Amino acid sequence: MAGTLSPIQGVTYPTAARAARSFANGAWVDSTVGDALRATAQAFPDRPAFISDERTITFRELDEKTERLAAALLDLGLKTGDRAILQIGTNIESVIILAACFKAGIVPVCSLPQHREVEIGQLAEQSNARGYFVQADFSSFDLVGFAAKMVDRTPSLKFLIVARGTVPGTGDIETLVATMPLEAARKRLAVINLGSQDVLSFQLSGGTTGVPKIIPRFHAEYIGHSSAWMNRYRITSQSRLIYPLPIVHNAGQLYALLPPLVHGVTTVLMPKADVVRLLELIEVHRVTHALSIGPIAPQLLAYQNVGKHDLSSLQLFATMSRADALEAHLGVPCSTLYGITEGLLLGSPADAPAFARHHTQGASGCPDDEIRLLDPESEAEVDAGQMGELCFRGPSTLGGFFDNPQANAKAFTSDGFYRTGDMVTRHVIDGMTYVTFEGRLRDNVNRGGEKIGCEEVEAFVCQHPSVADAKLVAMPDEMYGEKGCIFIVTRPGTELPDVATLGAFLVGKGLAKYKCPERVETIDEFPVTRVGKLDKPALKKMITDMLTVEKAEVRT
Repeated sequence: MAGTLSPIQGVTYPTAARAARSFANGAWVDSTVGDALRATAQAFPDRPAFISDERTITFRELDEKTERLAAALLDLGLKTGDRAILQIGTNIESVIILAACFKAGIVPVCSLPQHREVEIGQLAEQSNARGYFVQADFSSFDLVGFAAKMVDRTPSLKFLIVARGTVPGTGDIETLVATMPLEAARKRLAVINLGSQDVLSFQLSGGTTGVPKIIPRFHAEYIGHSSAWMNRYRITSQSRLIYPLPIVHNAGQLYALLPPLVHGVTTVLMPKADVVRLLELIEVHRVTHALSIGPIAPQLLAYQNVGKHDLSSLQLFATMSRADALEAHLGVPCSTLYGITEGLLLGSPADAPAFARHHTQGASGCPDDEIRLLDPESEAEVDAGQMGELCFRGPSTLGGFFDNPQANAKAFTSDGFYRTGDMVTRHVIDGMTYVTFEGRLRDNVNRGGEKIGCEEVEAFVCQHPSVADAKLVAMPDEMYGEKGCIFIVTRPGTELPDVATLGAFLVGKGLAKYKCPERVETIDEFPVTRVGKLDKPALKKMITDMLTVEKAEVRT
């Protein structure tokens, strides 16, 4: 099983020494995700695998449907090793698509339904994708029509497959499953070339330029990474998870998708974040672990009727922020987490010390992860108690961005530690080392977990006829953590566009709506440092001070 049977040009594969070490110490698991699901279905055939408000699917049903869809996709013309763009939401059909792709060796390119011409065009070109999965009923936006146009203009894209709807002239997953007999499917899949070291999925990295960087994740490595996180949070096959965020994300797959497929955990899926429904589902389905990387914690803190919900089954709620306040509000253990698609997960279980759970991002669940705090200007480790750039190396660490030597040249230290651009401090508690997030070096806005590259947005804003120059900065937001504020120097004789006007212009240029600035401010000239460089911290202070004054005025 171990080995790379369907190599993809442009992927940096782990060295033989790293693979041998990772298998030997248990950090990697010598299985494909498809084989893991087959074993889980044999062990727990009638156990619910995924639950939604629409329906429940057992492991037997999931295994059989994904066998049939995987084989049908291969018969359609897709091949093991092909890439496929995914623009799908969080539902059982999405789980079926992902697991079927994993079984067939078709590599999902994990995009978002909110992405538009700019992002999809770049991703299709970079990945050389041949397939394209879209969800017909994701929103009022005609995602199927949009995808059809992208297929027409993109030479590599050959196959458009629709979920949760049927469209003449395109494949849909229900028909593909219905027309593929199970035994024929199993015979078809038994002969594909797929090993545990082959690529499982293409995840995306946030950046400052907006050009997506692709991160290959591998079967053996991803299973081990998810399993280490489960061990860290004391999750077993008897646990029940709930996930109200995008299932295609790195976090969604590691936290909510792989634990069922590999270990028999049951996951409750929510297509959108609704805190009242979240608490109702925890109560009804006796959920043990809830996780959120988005703006759910502030919404829960604002909800005043928590006491009417029975949360006695909940062992842990993990969130990006406000864990101390959330624990007091919910009456259950809460902890803060950290995750980066390049290969590091940090967190704290319910029995960790309160300071670790509430005031650090936690520790890694993988004992072989090495973490260093470095001076951002060098590779020197900072002194104890000092803030440094979080750098890491381990079994799941990115070996290299897909087909991107320029990015790879800047991403690592000379001895292979990935440089996150995140500034942290170190704390040793009861002999264990934890880190606390302090800020970022990289120029982006983290809007509820979605990284927005400032340079990309600035370039689009500067195409507006009224704009001479523009700079995007993060402004604090109680709901999302951060939102984007654009400071604009206008051209003489023109008017400053408001948020709605500017947003319409940017969307018309193909920028995803969620990247559009949510506040516009005019400025005569940008502040600079003593050496004449743009002083973005000064801009951030300006908007933070404005918000503070406005908040005080509202109170009075």
